[in-house]
Amino acid sequence: MNRYPKRDDLRAMSGYHSPQVSVPVRLNTNESPIEPPAEFVRDLATSVGDIRWNRYPDRAARELRSAIAALHQVRPENVFVANGSNEVLQSVLLAYGGAGRTVATFEPTYQLHSHIARIAGSTVVNGTRNADFTLSGDEVRRVLTDHQPSVTFLCSPNNPTGLAEDPALIASTVATAPGVVVVDEAYAQFSPQSALGLVREDARVAVSRTYSKTWSMAAARLGYLIGPTWMIEDLDVVALPYHLDALKQVAGITALKYVSHMERGAADVVAERERLLSEMRTMPLTVWPSQANFILFRPNSVGSGDSAGAAAGGIGRRVWQHLLDNGVLVRDCSSWEGLTDCLRVTVGSATENAAFLVALRSAVSARD
Repeated sequence: MNRYPKRDDLRAMSGYHSPQVSVPVRLNTNESPIEPPAEFVRDLATSVGDIRWNRYPDRAARELRSAIAALHQVRPENVFVANGSNEVLQSVLLAYGGAGRTVATFEPTYQLHSHIARIAGSTVVNGTRNADFTLSGDEVRRVLTDHQPSVTFLCSPNNPTGLAEDPALIASTVATAPGVVVVDEAYAQFSPQSALGLVREDARVAVSRTYSKTWSMAAARLGYLIGPTWMIEDLDVVALPYHLDALKQVAGITALKYVSHMERGAADVVAERERLLSEMRTMPLTVWPSQANFILFRPNSVGSGDSAGAAAGGIGRRVWQHLLDNGVLVRDCSSWEGLTDCLRVTVGSATENAAFLVALRSAVSARD
């Protein structure tokens, strides 16, 4: 039997993937290197015993939303929860994107913003960042004026560049955007700033967060959004019935009992990030500042084999392969718009970071 054809607008698209390879040191997916506390695991195991497995979960996730609301000093009605921040973004695009509507991003940025928007049938328009990956107000105004987007994404700190957006620029974007503005703050706890203070009933802005990074819960796939109540009501319309299972809800509630552990872990990652930045700046690399749990860098040279490396796919790819051959996996961003020869490394444990630095120093001094 012949395959049934998918939608015409999806034929040229492929799925979003972060390639996984079995290696001793995996630093390509921005996970936390810190395990949740043992007390969390024990508490969660106890709570699992109270789940009524033969019944549907609380469709409104009221207890979880209340716990998140208390953390951020908002009302439960200002909180939307879903299966990872990616489903949060998908829900926003189902509610406000779609055929005949435009979604704006500023490249390079998180690829799933554009990817999910296109899956939802939206037209995607891309603004361009400056050479140092900052974002100019003139470029934002141009995109908003020329394209009148229904949804505008700002990622702060931005993935994969690591820079947090200028708070004044975020505020001006919210004030002038014709549609809704979503500030993706997956890495906010590693940065001293947040757009949460801009969320109010008379503003079309929301902030998305995730449990995957600072809460050390990537395995749980849990994310949320803080927004005005009317936006939360709109997102509830497009959410599938009982989309958030009972175990995930309990895990999210339990994790919020360990805020101090999360904060210490984030501080440890920031300290390791600054150590990595200091060491990497002594090597022949272009290294961009970061307020996230990862660092974007570009090799400047790889010894006498530069020309051969470029011919074989670029200096960045050559360094990526050398790292992989030495048991360290980082993210190859060299095919992304504006990121020729760029690589991104997640801040790992002290041991993982040490192994990465040894392999990196070897890679950038390699001779054919």
